[in-house]
Amino acid sequence: MKNRAGSDPKITVIGGGTGLSTMLRGLKRYSEDITAVVTVADDGGGSGMLRQDLGMPPPGDVRNCIQALANTEPTMERLLAYRFTEGVLRGQSFGNLFLAALNGMSETFDEAVRKMSDVLAITGRVLPVTNESVYLAADFDDGTEVLGESLIAEFKKGTDKRIERVRLVPEHPKALPQVIEAIAEADMIVLGPGSLYTSIMPNLITDGVAEAVAGSDAFRIYVLNIMTQDGETEGYTASDHIEAVFSNSGARLFDWCLANSAPIPAELTARYGREGAEPVRVDAGEVERLGVGLISAPVAACASGYVRHDPDALARELLRAYREKSHTRVYL
Repeated sequence: MKNRAGSDPKITVIGGGTGLSTMLRGLKRYSEDITAVVTVADDGGGSGMLRQDLGMPPPGDVRNCIQALANTEPTMERLLAYRFTEGVLRGQSFGNLFLAALNGMSETFDEAVRKMSDVLAITGRVLPVTNESVYLAADFDDGTEVLGESLIAEFKKGTDKRIERVRLVPEHPKALPQVIEAIAEADMIVLGPGSLYTSIMPNLITDGVAEAVAGSDAFRIYVLNIMTQDGETEGYTASDHIEAVFSNSGARLFDWCLANSAPIPAELTARYGREGAEPVRVDAGEVERLGVGLISAPVAACASGYVRHDPDALARELLRAYREKSHTRVYL
């Protein structure tokens, strides 16, 4: 292990969406040496509007991660999250506009991200996986191709189609050199949580990322989603998620999988069921058949009608796994 006893582990997390920012809020209490590698393939919502109007990478996922790691007053936190309710800015967040302004003042998007991070005095750092303008495409098992992250889930909903693979357009965008360095220097690499195909996978199919993760001797762990996702992973088990990561990336990228063991209330399970989602089924034997060790822990939080990862519980379990499992290898 590279980490010196008693020092903060160097943690590199890879993903996007709400799941990643939720986890970061917990991790920053345990380590100041965090690098979040974030997808830039989003083309929907407020981010998609700015992308189309200004020709910039989508700011939303990056902004969420910066907010999660920020050390600011509550008023600033609310300001960054504020969404306009009227006029041409309706639905747009102030945080997205702030990052868009910095992008206009910068040579590259990652420079704008660094400036926003400095202003908000964040713990750790946030890196877009690439500065290139990329779109996500999905190939389905019936031969259909769908271009655009925002269209993939909508196309799949209500059908029994499965996503066979995802790819970026244009293909083979280069990852930022800082991303590859952060992976190489990490003591722990965390994939997820987040939408399997639209938040996690775009990072892993960016040139250089999967190869760097596969070649790392860090403690590598995948945080399994608590619920399946309508439009992406209906009916997927834990082993289905893992096989999708390995097959799309072309490499065996992690040794451990952290799955929730806390029960989900029946009324929430029923509500999610009406929306085409359910708790991800975990079969330890199937997971271990893939050469991945399973860690089960109560990391779910149920509030306001939603099931999410609890930031503190998830961070504690990740650090516990790192301390206890770092020297243990799982082999096929």
